[in-house]
Amino acid sequence: MAGGKGTRLAALTRDEIPKPMVPVAGKPILQWQIERLREQGIAEIVLVIGHLGGKIQEFFGDGEAFGVRLQYIEEPQPLGTAGSLSLLAPMLTVGPFFLVFGDVLFDIDLERMARYHKEKHALATLFVHPNTHPFDSDLVSYGADGRITAFDSKHNVRDHWYSNRVNAGLYLMESEICGCVPQNRKFDLEKELLSGLIAEGRAVYAYQSPEYIKDVGTLERITQAEKELTSGFIAGRSLRRPQKAVFLDRDGTINRKNGLIYHEDQFELEPSALEAIRKINTSGYLAIVITNQPVVARGLCSMEDVERIHQKLETLLGREGVYLDSIRFCPHHPHKGYPEENPAYKIPCHCRKPEIGMLEDCVRDYHIDLASSWFVGDSTVDIRTGKNAGTRTALVLTGDAGKDGKYEVTPDVTCRDLGQAVDFILKGSV
Repeated sequence: MAGGKGTRLAALTRDEIPKPMVPVAGKPILQWQIERLREQGIAEIVLVIGHLGGKIQEFFGDGEAFGVRLQYIEEPQPLGTAGSLSLLAPMLTVGPFFLVFGDVLFDIDLERMARYHKEKHALATLFVHPNTHPFDSDLVSYGADGRITAFDSKHNVRDHWYSNRVNAGLYLMESEICGCVPQNRKFDLEKELLSGLIAEGRAVYAYQSPEYIKDVGTLERITQAEKELTSGFIAGRSLRRPQKAVFLDRDGTINRKNGLIYHEDQFELEPSALEAIRKINTSGYLAIVITNQPVVARGLCSMEDVERIHQKLETLLGREGVYLDSIRFCPHHPHKGYPEENPAYKIPCHCRKPEIGMLEDCVRDYHIDLASSWFVGDSTVDIRTGKNAGTRTALVLTGDAGKDGKYEVTPDVTCRDLGQAVDFILKGSV
């Protein structure tokens, strides 16, 4: 989709070039996109052009010089974010197609996303990720199986806690979806096409990934993207390459340990947590929460209550431009005999720390190298978990401060709080 005017980039376009031709680190945005697609074996590309589209055709031609085959659709008039799909059908061969908005920089493992799409038997799959500005982004709501239930427009009033899961502007769709778009009429991809399909019960899924994809539709974002591109940060986040993570315990590490936390009102961030996670975000490490939440098994709250607490965490961080790449929690507790306990969760499992099931899931989902990763927590259970998984470990002297006495273990480093632990991980000294 390369037909945008780029009004927010008027200082760069000067109405002389279309938005996808704005240079980033010496190349047009569109060229960066084509190169990322080509290096993963995608060589058949259709460009939907409109405003000053001739400039795009003049630069790229038939695509041979860039190692791809290009075709063009010129919109007779602006058709919105989905209207041109009605013109695309004759150009499609068998199989799904990626739809990419022309103002995003990305480097993601497309084959991994395609496997997910196929496993889910999806009609459409949206690339979804946390970002630094969820408060002014379109958010996606979906269940544990990844099936999308609703969209939360950035124009809505959000007087509630929410998950930082942003629709990033990259999709994988089956060709039959083009037949759901009316001919030659302005049509909105999210509000009309996808929302309509969801209402009909069609298979629309979210593919959540920590990989880099950023809307560079403002001068500020282009400046930041250029730094991330030239430093190698963008390429390093692709799941085609092994990742390293800082796994974070929750209660007593990220938030104050106010007993067993089963209601959002009990949740308060530790003073150093926000800036510590901000540093992880810009470091090349993934920031992933790994937490036992036996409050569900004990009957103190529901799974939805825990999710709401995590939404509060993500909202508080997101307001300050900070995010978590993933949150994993275990609701089980093996010991019976508590009042009002929930027997469905009173079972032994492989996910409850110090077992490493949650970490193994992250290794599978995010291509994580555990030997290059860290586990940070306030208890001997956390340190034992890290050692069981083969990560390095940091004990923080908040929360339990290692005084739970459950395991005889020695951390690689002991730190005052999460802030000092992250500084040590990133700089190698306390």
